[in-house]
Amino acid sequence: MGVRTKRFRWAVGLFLAAALVLSACGSSSPSGTDGGSQSGGQTDTTPSTQDGGSTTPAPQQPAAQEKVLVWGRGGDSVSLDPIQVTDGESLKVTHQIYEGLLDYAPGSTEVVPVLATEWEASPDGLEWTFKLRQGVKFHDGTDFNAEAVKINFDRWRNTSDPLHVGGEFPYYSYMFGGFDEASNIQDVIVVDDYTVKFVLKNIQASFLQDIAMVPFAIASPKALQENPERLNDHPVGTGPFRFVSWTKGDRIVLEANPDYWGGKPAIDRLIYRSIPDNNARLVALQAGELDVMDGVEPAFLPTIQATGQFDIIERPPMNIGYLAFNTQKPPFDNVLIRRAINHAINKEELNTAFYGGMGIPAVSPLPPSVWGHNPNVPKYEYDPEKAKELLAQAGYGPDNPLKTELWAMPVPRPYMPQPERIGVAIQNYLREVGIEAEIVTYEWGTYLEKTGMGEHTMALLGWTGDNGDPDNFLYVLLDKDNAVTPDAGNIAFYVNDEVHDLLIRARQTTDQAERTRLYEEAQVKIMEDAPWVPLMHTRVPIAVRKGITGYVPNPTGSESLAKVALP
Repeated sequence: MGVRTKRFRWAVGLFLAAALVLSACGSSSPSGTDGGSQSGGQTDTTPSTQDGGSTTPAPQQPAAQEKVLVWGRGGDSVSLDPIQVTDGESLKVTHQIYEGLLDYAPGSTEVVPVLATEWEASPDGLEWTFKLRQGVKFHDGTDFNAEAVKINFDRWRNTSDPLHVGGEFPYYSYMFGGFDEASNIQDVIVVDDYTVKFVLKNIQASFLQDIAMVPFAIASPKALQENPERLNDHPVGTGPFRFVSWTKGDRIVLEANPDYWGGKPAIDRLIYRSIPDNNARLVALQAGELDVMDGVEPAFLPTIQATGQFDIIERPPMNIGYLAFNTQKPPFDNVLIRRAINHAINKEELNTAFYGGMGIPAVSPLPPSVWGHNPNVPKYEYDPEKAKELLAQAGYGPDNPLKTELWAMPVPRPYMPQPERIGVAIQNYLREVGIEAEIVTYEWGTYLEKTGMGEHTMALLGWTGDNGDPDNFLYVLLDKDNAVTPDAGNIAFYVNDEVHDLLIRARQTTDQAERTRLYEEAQVKIMEDAPWVPLMHTRVPIAVRKGITGYVPNPTGSESLAKVALP
């Protein structure tokens, strides 16, 4: 557990004080609401005007029997074009509007058919042929077919395509190696109206897992050809819900797609409310304004359970919260300093104070729930004296203190429920070993933009796995291919050619035993180099109003709500 210091008592005191405040406010309703709702016949807003994404809401009373589900979350979406984003708040909304060729089975990362009904690979593994679902229409009435698939993938992979605008397409680069000639997808061929073939440059062992990811959802060709940039705030997919409005910083409103090929959803209207302050989100839940609340702090659980109105459902853990060092910037280009900070942070104390014991202190970038996880890597036990020794070897000490910045996220995330408070705790840990770190934060979209550009020195961030494959953690987050601005997945800007070779070899073999061996070896080398402090894997609690059925949280961090029903 580690030594109990005054720093730990301070952190626990802060944690308990927050819990007491919540208990005190839990018995009362807020003095006012902003159009929040309860299940069944709630007041809501629909847009009266649209001006490039932000909408001006006009109050409207839905029909008495309308079924409305309100989902409270800690941050707003960045964009509603899924290929342009990497944040979970965007993808959980786009998952309702769009569909890809494949998806994951409820509660798992098993690939299941969606817009594709069957598929097969060529004997050499370089061609994949998909049969497509017939009779599907986009929300604007456009037919879904093989040409729609080709238009989307050509848009993503070819920088010369006139539709390759509206953002940087980060996930395409992360998963397929880059654009144009660098892309592992060499061609997408329309075989007939409902058959499409993908031609790969190299075997990609995780190909099916990759294209099932939410970012590779298929958008309406008509909407793309009219204005691809407009998809950022006026999405058009084939999914169970259609876009209605987005009031930035407040809410996104969706409505059931009556023509959905899978049958009209039981929910008539789906509202995502953005409430960054954890306490305020809890108060809204207690006041009956929310039906679902994610980002639940462990300290809130007794208060929520005491109401008797909510079930607590845990999202299966497949995530990592970490502190990344920008290894291209002094002093973090020095491995001694990176190792020192690894020794300076007491993860067990952080788990107790900020995760309510629901975290799993991390020893590797890859969660234990993902195959290929290697627990036998170089470990950095909490040891402030060792941290001081390493800092002294690097030339820092009482007469020459290390001064730097520590970037902390402004919104709670599944892997880090209280990022700014965790940042303060880490600041205190660093101060005890002789490092003065000024905390820096920005609005969420700006934070992601700046870390993707490498403007930070060290920054808190995290990742929820997209597909259950080790490649999605190790290659995306720590390979040199993804240490590229403006949307670096590897915000440590860590470059190790040996690690790169291991990860590429693992991508290009279908032998899972060999892939496991390569990933285990890569994790050893990564932890020797210490580009991160891997902090915590978390079990993520979600509060769901009793009587709601059909909700199964997915380890990837988002799931379709097409089968969810209100009482």
